[in-house]
Amino acid sequence: MLLLGLDVGSSSVKAGLLRNGRLVGPLVRAAYPTRHQAEKVEVDPAQILAAVTSAIRQLSAPKKIDAVAFSVMSPAFVLMDRRGKPLTPIITHQDRRALKQGAQIEARVGYKRHLALAGNRPFPGSISSTTLLWFKQNAPAVVKKADLLAHLNTYFLRQFADVRAIDPANASFTGLYHTVTQKGWCHELVNAVGISPHILPDIHDAATVAGNLTASAASALGLRQGIPLFTGLIDTSSAMLLVHPQPGQMLNNNGSTDVLALCTDRPKPHPDLLTRALGSGKLWLSVATMAAAGSALNWARDQFYSDLSPADFTKLLKKLTTRAKSDPAHGVHFDNYLAGVRAGMEQKTAAYTHLTLSTTREDMLAALLESLARDSAARLPLLCAGQKRIDRHVTLTGGLGTVLHSLLHRDWPGQWTFHTEDEAALRGLWQLVERSGAVA
Repeated sequence: MLLLGLDVGSSSVKAGLLRNGRLVGPLVRAAYPTRHQAEKVEVDPAQILAAVTSAIRQLSAPKKIDAVAFSVMSPAFVLMDRRGKPLTPIITHQDRRALKQGAQIEARVGYKRHLALAGNRPFPGSISSTTLLWFKQNAPAVVKKADLLAHLNTYFLRQFADVRAIDPANASFTGLYHTVTQKGWCHELVNAVGISPHILPDIHDAATVAGNLTASAASALGLRQGIPLFTGLIDTSSAMLLVHPQPGQMLNNNGSTDVLALCTDRPKPHPDLLTRALGSGKLWLSVATMAAAGSALNWARDQFYSDLSPADFTKLLKKLTTRAKSDPAHGVHFDNYLAGVRAGMEQKTAAYTHLTLSTTREDMLAALLESLARDSAARLPLLCAGQKRIDRHVTLTGGLGTVLHSLLHRDWPGQWTFHTEDEAALRGLWQLVERSGAVA
């Protein structure tokens, strides 16, 4: 079987062909823009669909592809009408417009009750029920037309196979799902938002074939009509599948957002963590994030170092990560809340302190790097607390490559070992084939 894997992140789509768990041929990347306007972070659905189409059409021998699977950033919220046309932009996990709505949901359900049912507090942007309530209150006509609430894999499945499907991992981040038990949509949570349950997609294991490629989609994408599409799952979950997850296993995805995930078979929701189903089978992930990691570096390059080429900026990062911890930024301090807090009801903003007339842009970049090291270490005790087993051999993946790996793990207490899996989110999609029994 030749599987087309699509890894859809916060700025680009990566497409690759997989056979027997290995990439066949080169990867193809197609970028799309993300709009940042105050607390709003959005992607145009047409542009992300165009990027997927472009990436697929650049692959060699597309007619030989036997199946398609998705790994996606999450949440990436969008509402669609009965024809599958998007009614809203795609609202990404970095969006923070729904602060008030998160508080309203928690007041209606109760703090402890919501945490027990959904596995998470109703964090603005990080849990899609908050975004849904924002649209209900600010664009009621849009919600009235809605026929389907979607995250990215649901959006693609509706466009390509005319089906309504979501996996348990993405369902966990809707804030409308029984995350801790994986027993389906929670009517109490749905009622708290005040929407009809008919707009919710069907929940399938990520390794389930959700549908088959329609004739119109096949023509647009250059693929064969009727090939199966797996339901798919969140990118970090796909990367975890690659290493055959067991309770206690950890994975650190260093990308635009830095995600540190611990696999468990006994989920214990915590108010400062994200809890979600793995997406396939009866395992869960406990997740601690830094909302802006790679995106913080992109911001620093755009604001302070637009005169440097990407290669020269990378050289500067390497130099600064080897500076002495005792004097990395000449006293300058940075609180890295450029994208707020993913697991927080109250959203903080970033700030530099201890600036003087002698402060240089290099000092400011060094302080940002130090904030990444500091925040990476601070979340570790919280994530590991109460766990019976922690595997201290950690899998690393993500778009930051090796430039910051040593810095991000420099201050972790105790002894740890690490190994890197390149393109893990994409390669992990082959495990959906293995789990489905569809290998041919």
